[in-house]
Amino acid sequence: MQGRESGKKCIVVDQIEKNFVLVTGPEKISGVKRRRCNVAHLEPHESKIKIRKRAEDEEVIKVLEESGLLEEFIS
Repeated sequence: MQGRESGKKCIVVDQIEKNFVLVTGPEKISGVKRRRCNVAHLEPHESKIKIRKRAEDEEVIKVLEESGLLEEFIS
């Protein structure tokens, strides 16, 4: 991400428009609030997790724990 959240990791939970997605940290894990973000401001990670569209933060945290990626997101 760019700006004040530069260097933090987030999860894309939905595609809103052609160039915009909905991302979440989740905030209590990585400090990134759920918000709309331009895809040009994101850098893809080599890992991919499967979550449902618009998944709540608790569900995202659970999937991160199960995949072993939670430690990477803690800021």
